Amino acid sequence: YYQHFCGELSFRHRLPFDRSSMTRWRQRLGEEQLVALIQESLSVAHKTGAIGPKDLERVVVDTTVQPKAVAHPTDARLLHRAIIKLVGLAKRNRVPLRQSYLRLAKRAAIMTGRYTHAHQFKRARRQLKFLRTRLGRIIRDIRRKIDGDTVLEARFGPLLGLAQQVRSQDQHQRGPKVYALHAPEVECIGKGKARAPYEFGCKVSIATPVTSPKGGQFVLHAKALHGNPFDGHTLGPVIADMEKLTGVEARRIHVDKGYRGHNHPHRFRVWISGQVRRVSASIRREMKRRAAVEPVIGHVKAEHRMDRNYLKGRLGDRINAVLAAAGYNFGLLLRWL
Repeated sequence: YYQHFCGELSFRHRLPFDRSSMTRWRQRLGEEQLVALIQESLSVAHKTGAIGPKDLERVVVDTTVQPKAVAHPTDARLLHRAIIKLVGLAKRNRVPLRQSYLRLAKRAAIMTGRYTHAHQFKRARRQLKFLRTRLGRIIRDIRRKIDGDTVLEARFGPLLGLAQQVRSQDQHQRGPKVYALHAPEVECIGKGKARAPYEFGCKVSIATPVTSPKGGQFVLHAKALHGNPFDGHTLGPVIADMEKLTGVEARRIHVDKGYRGHNHPHRFRVWISGQVRRVSASIRREMKRRAAVEPVIGHVKAEHRMDRNYLKGRLGDRINAVLAAAGYNFGLLLRWL
């Protein structure tokens, strides 16, 4: 039945599409082309009366975290995973190792967690030191065995670099760290939440109307921001992209206190939460609606897969943010129509 309705002329046993076809489709289009989905959803909303031009002139901008599909990073887990991945890659490429340490490393990783839970930190540190030592031995062993072989050096290079970084990084060091071997682009972001002091992923900027459009609070712009930038430094580029997307110039922009010291060129168009100067009665009413962006972020996360991103790499972060916003907009449109 499925093949018949897809237009197949005769029955075939081969699957009608490959499981990776959606991945290839996303990668072929990229973020620049997928933004057209948000643009088209806003165009249809405007044509059907769900949103008006005045709704596009007064906006709220806020940032949130798009968590990546990674386990909570601990030193013991990262060291153990590095050992497993290096030994597995060596076996697949038939590189003989003096010793794999898989059984010993597994027990050391387990005991680190147990000792830490029991507040026996000296014993836990001893197990961590054991894991670091064994990972260093494997790294040096592999480098000796592949020395001079350009093909194997190119094949082992990225993983060896990540494993060396995991081995050398410290809990209190500044600068970039590795939080997941399969997703080294993950960043540690703290937004001041009591329930989640630190989240691991990337920052995403969301813009919605500050008014109450008839069709609902549409997402006017969504963009993943790598490098954990300061919120205020993202406002200028985000508003420029949003105006290019909607074709309407933003007259009033409402933000929270995290945007103090922003880089928007028209500073008198930006109103920060709690501001007293230059606030008229109509602007004060709009400032009370600044929090309207929070439930939009909650819906995009809970119902449109921004709460746990499974797409690979930085491109996957950017694509997932755009597709989640487009899916949210199309959901509002279906309800409106």
